[in-house]
Amino acid sequence: MIDRQDDKKPAPKAQPEKRGGWFARIAPGVRKIVGRRDTPENLWVKDPDTGEMIYRPDLESALWVTPSGRHMRINATTRLKFTFDDGEFESIETPEVPEDPLKFSDGRPYRERLAAARRATGSRDAMSIGYGTVREVPCVVLVQDFTFMGGSLGMAAGEGFIAAARAAIERGCPLVCFTAAGGARMQEGALSLMQMARTTLAIQELKAAKLPYLVVLTDPTTGGVTASYAMLGDVHLAEPGALIGFAGPRVIEQTIREKLPPGFQRSEYLVEKGMVDKVVARADLPEVLAALMAMLMDGRERAA
Repeated sequence: MIDRQDDKKPAPKAQPEKRGGWFARIAPGVRKIVGRRDTPENLWVKDPDTGEMIYRPDLESALWVTPSGRHMRINATTRLKFTFDDGEFESIETPEVPEDPLKFSDGRPYRERLAAARRATGSRDAMSIGYGTVREVPCVVLVQDFTFMGGSLGMAAGEGFIAAARAAIERGCPLVCFTAAGGARMQEGALSLMQMARTTLAIQELKAAKLPYLVVLTDPTTGGVTASYAMLGDVHLAEPGALIGFAGPRVIEQTIREKLPPGFQRSEYLVEKGMVDKVVARADLPEVLAALMAMLMDGRERAA
């Protein structure tokens, strides 16, 4: 028998199976329903101290305090919900101010920076105000949000502070201020520096009304904020490890040309030096604040 090559037909090539396999072929459209879901990008958060990846829901339930003890920065809404009983409070509007009065640009117009910060945070500016109870003690709470342009102190922040102080006076209750700032807002020049004096006068109004003013210093509290309302409280609390000072440690080292001691400008160091009264973990803040406010308000009736 003659072996003819042309009689031998090559075996058919295996066709690559269509993505989705047999299940997708027998049930068109099912893949869209039961296909792999993308993992949210923010499901895991990196611990800045250890590099460990932390499951976001676990971190949220721990009030954004990592297993290593780092008190991570949180936005104003989260702070208010953590502080008030059952997370419930009445929002107090902050006054509107002229935008970009100096028509400032540092390579990017100030109006554009404001718009971008508002889109990113959902807030008008760095200050948020709430009224409610903390362990059944009525109070006004003012939160400075570092996520909004570094919590910088400008006209809107100054007006927000004054509005919070006057709301406390109107209600006859304490004012609690959570500070977080990189300093004055450079895009507003001298107008931002004026807020240091204006907020100081608002604190004098609180003192004239004999109402407590408590400050909780969070990471970071620096610049003109430290040089004004952050250091004028009746009591100064601080979260663990918070950076607190006027100029940053690197600037100070370059100026004095000396190495600073370990922990310089951190909460624990400042307690030793008498600048801060007590370092309080985030989970304990409502209890401590309520005890202080109740003590300082002892014998005074709250306004109706």
